[in-house]
Amino acid sequence: SDLKKAISFYTRSGGKGNPAELQEKAVKVMLEKYEIVKDMFFGFDYLAYFKADTREKLEIILKAEDYILGLENGKKRYVDAVTALSRAFALATPHKKALEIKHEVAFFQAVKSRIVKFVRGEGKTKEEIETAVKQIVDNAVVTKEVIDVLDSAGIEKPDISVLSDEFLMEVRDYKHKNIAIEVLKKIIRGELKTRGKINIVKTKTLLESLEETINSYNNRVLTAVQVIEELIRIAKEIKNMDKEPEEMGLSKYEYAFYSAVAQNESAQELMGKEMLRELAVVLFEKVRQNTSIDWTIRESARAKLKVIVKRTLRQYGYPPDMQALATETVLKQAELIADELIAAG
Repeated sequence: SDLKKAISFYTRSGGKGNPAELQEKAVKVMLEKYEIVKDMFFGFDYLAYFKADTREKLEIILKAEDYILGLENGKKRYVDAVTALSRAFALATPHKKALEIKHEVAFFQAVKSRIVKFVRGEGKTKEEIETAVKQIVDNAVVTKEVIDVLDSAGIEKPDISVLSDEFLMEVRDYKHKNIAIEVLKKIIRGELKTRGKINIVKTKTLLESLEETINSYNNRVLTAVQVIEELIRIAKEIKNMDKEPEEMGLSKYEYAFYSAVAQNESAQELMGKEMLRELAVVLFEKVRQNTSIDWTIRESARAKLKVIVKRTLRQYGYPPDMQALATETVLKQAELIADELIAAG
């Protein structure tokens, strides 16, 4: 707040304020933020980074990242703290006290840059870019050899496909467990986002399972090892979600409707997998035939499709007490893929 007041005063006075006073205030804020970030590394010897060779430096950054991710709400707290430090540092440079901690600020930013890879939509601030340029010009970071970053991180198979058994087993054995969790979370969310454009039911179920697992980890109900095992289980379910349509002889759209009607256990017991499969094929065809460009906004068109879906469910002996819910789910599924059905003609 003091820094904001100083900047505001300097701006209102048309740049006629005292730059030295402004910088002193920036230094004060910078040192406060510096202590906050340092305190987050209590128990972790990050100073070893500055005596290490290049390969060891990369390993220390990975260990530091893993350490921060292991703290309670560590990711957000650290990102916020380093962002605040970076802004103050940019304003305080080239003050003597700023130059004294430039190497540590560079280290803190290096750790943050890896962590924000797991935070969607976050990039470097203008202040951090300016700081990075100053540090490079000032030789704050020097690399004299080419290092295989994946190798230094302990990942030996960078070319294998996402969610392959080999990749999942490698992540399971990864020595930095908190980083492994973040990698799996990011990959799984990305994979589910893609599949969520086609199959509303399966995706929703797996997303709920993912969030429940993450919450259990954040609340310290599950250990890092247990969370990794659960995330791998979810990843394997995603793979099965891709394989099952082909095994059942269904298109991805037909399988989406199968998921919509088969989510109810009583329907599975009463009708069996084969009849539900046949019902899904019929439902998809009826939806395809009755989908038009404006059907989702025309109440009459939607009402007509709703009647068709209800009638089809009754014809196939779908449990009466679950027909209303199944109808709404089928209509939501139809809305999800309507544009693609219309485009396909």
